[in-house]
Amino acid sequence: MSKEMREMHPEGREGVNRRAFLKMVAGAATGVAVAGALPEIAAAQKAPSAQTGMASMSQPRGGQLYMQTNEIRNAIVHYRWSPSGKLAEVDRVATGGAGSGVVSPIYHVSRPNDFEGAGSVILSPDRRFLFTTNAGDNSVSSFAVSKDGGLTLVDTKRTGNATSGGAKSLVYAPSSRTLFVVHTVGPDHLRLMSVDEKGNLKARPEQYSVNTTDWPNRGPTMAVLSPDGKFLVVGTTFDELPSRKNPDGSVILWIPHGPDGTLHVIASNAPDPNGLVVFPLREDGTLDAARFHDAKGASPFYIAFLNGRPDTFIIGYAVSDGVAMGRIDADGKINVISPLVKIDTSAGLPSELCWLAVSPDDRFVFTTNFGYSYISSFRIDGKKLSIAKDPACPKVPGDGTFRALNGTVSSGPSDSWLTPDGAYLYQIYGNASKLVGYATQPDGSLKEINSTKIPYNSPQGLAGF
Repeated sequence: MSKEMREMHPEGREGVNRRAFLKMVAGAATGVAVAGALPEIAAAQKAPSAQTGMASMSQPRGGQLYMQTNEIRNAIVHYRWSPSGKLAEVDRVATGGAGSGVVSPIYHVSRPNDFEGAGSVILSPDRRFLFTTNAGDNSVSSFAVSKDGGLTLVDTKRTGNATSGGAKSLVYAPSSRTLFVVHTVGPDHLRLMSVDEKGNLKARPEQYSVNTTDWPNRGPTMAVLSPDGKFLVVGTTFDELPSRKNPDGSVILWIPHGPDGTLHVIASNAPDPNGLVVFPLREDGTLDAARFHDAKGASPFYIAFLNGRPDTFIIGYAVSDGVAMGRIDADGKINVISPLVKIDTSAGLPSELCWLAVSPDDRFVFTTNFGYSYISSFRIDGKKLSIAKDPACPKVPGDGTFRALNGTVSSGPSDSWLTPDGAYLYQIYGNASKLVGYATQPDGSLKEINSTKIPYNSPQGLAGF
């Protein structure tokens, strides 16, 4: 155990009082804590708090956090987070599957955020099972979760997508015991798996695509279940996967497209109005035909539903460099209901603002800016979004070997996870080999409280309770 993990820093009275307040708020919030605060299981929001993982005044502080190493021999790292937010590694449990390692299956170079995705590690709503992707062999692993958070491998099965490119995002629908698996490479971007009462997995034959007639090689990022359990919403980042490079190795972002060869940026929804994809769910877990919606911004990478407004969500835009608020109606139609609010992009474009974490009181959303090596925060006030702190924390440097799409040297921060009481946020910085813990502050800023060494470049996914 490192010195940073052993040291305990006393908290000030303001921090303690705020955390007590946030704990009370979390007791009223719906949903369970999963990777990046994804509310896949928010359909179970009316279940008792003991099943949904909501904090309450009667529960002890602290809990469990899980991350996949995504190494060739993939494993889940189990951490325990303490009442002070400090992390201690408990165990590493092999998944029985292969991660993608340090070489990205998309860019074919060593870099952080191999998948261009989110939600690769999730928990079931009753916290009986943990699921993770294995991007190297397109498989999924299931684990039984004990009362103290310990993991036991139950099953590992291939998804059915035969194209190397990576299973990268998971959604679990408890009503039909269906696991939805998002893949980088299609056309079968979405594959389904059944989960039995013991956590065993079975690949199903159904397959679904986010491709369009004009763009047959699109790149989805993640999926989320609407809180009413009726719709699966999929984010995208590329209309064409970034397979072409300049002589210096940088990615070609503009390509000839269409019969006249007009240059078109490869970012999704730029300007084709189809960046958000909605699939209606049937009772047996199968999906109706895809419906495409205008995200009102380029590369709508991440969708995070609010805790207290189940029809409202925040969109994080990797290429439009900001966030906006959306709403889904009872028929699955999506409307963007707020202006897009951008962070400071003076360091270069695009920022690759990709991952979101919404506070349990719906007052803040924290954004991970892959190209800038730091996190920003926004205030949520009704239908209005505004910058709280940009940046919300100091930049975390990497080893100097990785450049983002904007050309800046970056540590490549990816998945984040906010504790159910909103007191602490944990952030992966792959190129820095760090998992950094922050204490959230009343103004939306973040105070670093610990830094834990993790494998180089490869780690993905955070989930906990």
